Amino acid sequence: MVGITSYGTYIPKYRIRADEIARIWGENAEAIKNGLGVYEKSVPDIDEDTATISVMCAREAVKRAEVSRNSIGAIFVGSESHPYAVKPTATIVGEALGINSFFHSADLEFACKAGTAGIQNCMAMVESGMIEYGLAIGADTSQGAPGDPLEYSASAGGAAFLIGNNGVIAEIRDTLSYTTDTPDFWRREGQPYPSHGGRFTGEPAYFRHVSTAAREIMERNNLKPEDFSHAVFHMPNGKFPVRVARMLGFDKKQIEQGLVVRYIGNTYSGSSLLGFCAVLDIAKPEDRILLTSFGSGAGSDAFIIEVREAINSIERNPTVWEKIKNGVYIDYGFYAKLRRKIRMG
Repeated sequence: MVGITSYGTYIPKYRIRADEIARIWGENAEAIKNGLGVYEKSVPDIDEDTATISVMCAREAVKRAEVSRNSIGAIFVGSESHPYAVKPTATIVGEALGINSFFHSADLEFACKAGTAGIQNCMAMVESGMIEYGLAIGADTSQGAPGDPLEYSASAGGAAFLIGNNGVIAEIRDTLSYTTDTPDFWRREGQPYPSHGGRFTGEPAYFRHVSTAAREIMERNNLKPEDFSHAVFHMPNGKFPVRVARMLGFDKKQIEQGLVVRYIGNTYSGSSLLGFCAVLDIAKPEDRILLTSFGSGAGSDAFIIEVREAINSIERNPTVWEKIKNGVYIDYGFYAKLRRKIRMG
């Protein structure tokens, strides 16, 4: 039985309201803001990046599990905002955790689904007997150009999962991936902000991949939406996950606990994973969860997860929603400073 033995999360304390961003950019900005369904978002401090976020959520995951750090045989950090173009984030995490040098490590990048790809890698390595535990992290400090619709949602945060076959709190019963070359979103080397192909963003990218992956894994396991206690889908904004849930036959109650995007924005590689952690915070033994990530470019990883009795034995406080409610609000000027949007020369 391979699955999640522990998890940890981190959300920066600063928040900026969508109204404050719209105040700067005028009338059209108000229409953009209202169309996204994001009320506010998290903002990383001046000294926070993907590495620091990864370390914080990894420390929480390891502390909750109470396992020997040297039993962790692999670390994968999924992100599209690694602080170095050439220098792994995973080695920084390993050093910060105090793990000995005998572990596999790699940075992964597939837009917003690199964290779930790390979970799949850890699963395979545990199942093969290569490692006892693996640590999979999805974290980002995502970017949005000033005035671009992405600026209302692009945020920061992360989640870490310890994967093993001892003390499993949530068994991963099945996983699959659906992938195509769909150019909906990209950022070239050296460019500070990403670009997005507007007409590709919805139907051929997000909705096609998420719905296909979710339907396929349910059909493969002879399951229907009513067989799940919770469902979590990647959250680029507040509208897409609600719509795809409705398309698939899930109701509002099944997705509400994990719908964190409205109050912290799109944390990219941490997005679906933070929503999943919010579900684990309140999950009961025998609950069945559908998790489906999405990464532009484009692909989705789908998982069927069943909660086990061991979840009652781990510390689940502070919860994701408690962290969300503990924000400090800032204005656009301070936000621009923190995100280095004012560039000289």
